[in-house]
Amino acid sequence: MRTIAVVVTARPSYSRIRSALVAIRDHPDLELRLIVGASALLDRYGAVPRRMAADGLEVHERVQVLVEGENDVAMAKTTGLALLELTSVLDRMRPDAVVTVADRYETLATAIAVSYLGIPLVHVQGGEVTGSIDDRVRHAVTKLADLHLPANAAAAARIVAMGEDPARVVVTGCPSIDLAAAVDAGDRLPFDPVARYGGVGADLDPSAGYLVVMQHPVTDEHRDARAHVTATLEAVRASGRPALWFWPNPDAGSDGTSEGIRAFREAHPDSPVRFFKNMAPEDFLALLSHADALVGNSSVGIRECAYLGVPAVNVGSRQQGRDRGHNVLDVTYDRDAIAAAIERAVTSPRPPSDPLYGDGDAGQRIAEALATAPLTPAVHHPA
Repeated sequence: MRTIAVVVTARPSYSRIRSALVAIRDHPDLELRLIVGASALLDRYGAVPRRMAADGLEVHERVQVLVEGENDVAMAKTTGLALLELTSVLDRMRPDAVVTVADRYETLATAIAVSYLGIPLVHVQGGEVTGSIDDRVRHAVTKLADLHLPANAAAAARIVAMGEDPARVVVTGCPSIDLAAAVDAGDRLPFDPVARYGGVGADLDPSAGYLVVMQHPVTDEHRDARAHVTATLEAVRASGRPALWFWPNPDAGSDGTSEGIRAFREAHPDSPVRFFKNMAPEDFLALLSHADALVGNSSVGIRECAYLGVPAVNVGSRQQGRDRGHNVLDVTYDRDAIAAAIERAVTSPRPPSDPLYGDGDAGQRIAEALATAPLTPAVHHPA
């Protein structure tokens, strides 16, 4: 029986790893230990432990490490505090391996703590490229990791090119695609998002068609966050299409993004836009599957929308370099360019489903890899 600790520090990270958590919990040779911290503990960012409890998952440790400020200084301090707290938690727990997800700044704290404690580190979704500081975090974690579970062959090839042992690289697919594959929303949206989740803004009728918008600040462009989101807000308004807009992640620049949204609401109270904090992953994916298009810069447009066959208008540089399917239209932070891309996305034929990031069985593959792969610290020899 191998004890596997998984660290979750944000709402998106939980959606990305949920199917693997369930598969680990249910595997006869694995014992799950779930550590939750940072923004994942806060109500305004989704109160992830409540979602976990609803999914039958037990939280074993809660780590309060988020430094308020939503700027680059707060991100750096949160990473430092996470390193201190996670070291103590993992030293007490001493699992057989620790799983960390993707590229958020807190993952670097996890990777450093685990490496110095001599515990094998497992990295999910390594080897991808986005063209931002997230690349540095992701690749740094790759170099600290002992077992790599990338989403596709292209990502695996990058990991090997970085000098990692091919025997320690197992292509599993992305667990977020497992959730998308499980969506069976039928011919119409099976719930009323306003009745179920409230939100603020215009009353919308989803049956008339709608956009989903998710725009986060870009960490190394955080001073321009308000201008960036304002361009998207004005483009969505110019399109005349109803929109369900989701609040940004707690990264550097999110204050600017939030300020832009609030200023827009005050200036245009009659615009057909409804703003939401969050939704249960299965509801969000059902909502997304029926949307006319996704607009913004979330990786959801690159990953889940590819599988679901939903057009995605990708704004700006946040996903630059990431492998993408034919569903993606890339545009700059320009109101007219974004509006034109929205029009093209909603009037063109629907793109087919693309399994670029997985086929819906990643969680089971991850659990099996954790149960069977060598879990020992890798020895890195100079090239």
